[in-house]
Amino acid sequence: MDNFSINTKCVQAGYRPGNGEPRQVPIIQSTTFKYNTSEDMGKLFDLEAEGYFYTRLQNPTNDYVAAKIAQLEGGTAAMLTSSGQAANFMALFNICECGSHIVASSSIYGGTFNLIANTMAKMGIETTFVSPDSTEEELNAAFKDNTRAMFGETIANPALTVLDIELFAKVAHEHGVPLVIDNTFPTPVNCRPIEWGADIVTHSTTKYMDGHGAGVGGCIVDSGKFDWMAHADKYPGLTTPDETYHGIVYAEKFGMEGAYITKATSQLMRDFGCIQSPQNAYLLNLGLESLHVRMPRHCENGQAVAEYLSGHDKVNFVIYPGLENDKYHERAKKYLPNGGCGVVSFEIKGGRETAEKFMKNLKLWAIETHVADARSCCLNPATATHRQMNDEQLKECGISAGLIRMSCGIEDKEDLIKDIEQALANV
Repeated sequence: MDNFSINTKCVQAGYRPGNGEPRQVPIIQSTTFKYNTSEDMGKLFDLEAEGYFYTRLQNPTNDYVAAKIAQLEGGTAAMLTSSGQAANFMALFNICECGSHIVASSSIYGGTFNLIANTMAKMGIETTFVSPDSTEEELNAAFKDNTRAMFGETIANPALTVLDIELFAKVAHEHGVPLVIDNTFPTPVNCRPIEWGADIVTHSTTKYMDGHGAGVGGCIVDSGKFDWMAHADKYPGLTTPDETYHGIVYAEKFGMEGAYITKATSQLMRDFGCIQSPQNAYLLNLGLESLHVRMPRHCENGQAVAEYLSGHDKVNFVIYPGLENDKYHERAKKYLPNGGCGVVSFEIKGGRETAEKFMKNLKLWAIETHVADARSCCLNPATATHRQMNDEQLKECGISAGLIRMSCGIEDKEDLIKDIEQALANV
């Protein structure tokens, strides 16, 4: 499928049925797989043959869908996980251990911030958070001898910061570490971070990729471009023998294109078991088949809503990279020329109390923790997704008490604006 456009890949990549086989991706809803001899199964456990023996590690349905996402992102291998949080954790933990250090953008999703700043800290993995607007010198200053990864989001949730991927990748590579990018909001339809230097790409497939609020899931994509052996001392998990698999050295046996995902599957998925269910993978694929059609509509609606809000006297400010006066507009033109996403953030005058009244008066927009759905929804991050943060941490993420995140679905944009208009009139 390499010679086809991303539109065609959304529909047909990953699974190509043979003569007389199911046209749709089959749901292999089975925990286990039968073999004729123990020798056949033994080859799987030794990573000497391809195949399936237990869905906790791998499943054909999941692999078909992961292969599609890998092709969409321009990667060499991918794996599905049970959620976007699981994807980010495993993407980092696959190359970090107790005593490691991460450099991360401070403008990221609150749940991911908490994962990296608190939960992974309890595992002995420290993180230095940097401004997404840091200079090259400031980024360099954040690195330590034990830094093993750099992390950021293409478009931050909900601050809508647009990351300078090329700069972050340059600095990461100068220090001999990979850049991990969460590309959930733009999806590969609007941005492919690997083309700008990212090494690992993650997704919460729960969002635009699924698109219908039907199934929670995540994905990790490897670019296949980071040379683990060139930095062997930093990544012993990939470059020294794994005694749990008879001394396999992943980087030697599977090369740059397959080592990272093979280790994540055979080690982390084996031990943590956060696999995406085959049923959810099937639903995810249905969403992917229309991703290229839905994303332009999400962006069209987001642009229209942002422009309406920016001219309203009850609104302090609007954050949307598509607006010409937005702080990240020029950067968005570079990385997101076809649009970013359908999420708009704005601060309503009156703070948290007024934000609550506004949302209660909405008719079409639902108050949900969800985002990036076919149906429009909204929330006040300070009291929902980011409520675990203190005021200083909220400020670092670009979030104020009166900030409202609106996720524009694929309804008629005029109806969405009319609903916002009447809700603002009632506060």
